[in-house]
Amino acid sequence: MTLEELTGEQSRGKMDSVGTALEEVLNKAKVQRTITIGVYEAAKLLNVDPDNVVICLLATDETEDQDVALQIHFTLIQAFCCENDINILRVSNMSRLAEILGGSDKPGEPADLHCILINNPHASQLKDPAINKVINFCKESRYQDQWVPVINLPER
Repeated sequence: MTLEELTGEQSRGKMDSVGTALEEVLNKAKVQRTITIGVYEAAKLLNVDPDNVVICLLATDETEDQDVALQIHFTLIQAFCCENDINILRVSNMSRLAEILGGSDKPGEPADLHCILINNPHASQLKDPAINKVINFCKESRYQDQWVPVINLPER
């Protein structure tokens, strides 16, 4: 195995472990009600209380990558998050995200999973290894000038 292949393999392993940690963070946030789901709901929270947001997830599937309005929303949210030191992740597996978070609050309407905010957890949760793993991954990515790293949630 070449050094390039080994580095790529290590990178994939790290991405998988961060994806697993992110799944754990999402499940805990859902139970503890420290999650905000939806572009407009996220924008409202960011406007009112940006200091309470720890992680911002931006998610699309391949068909929505060409949605100009959604990309404009993402650009504005990313800029705001960068300006307010909020960790940002791009999630590329919308169907897995929908499995983790469940359906919509409104029957017959799909949930808007394009933007998800993880709100500031209780002090004891800041010691949680899963959230720390995700936050550290975001910081490491920024050190490598990758301001919005892409993560793929592991399939089950």
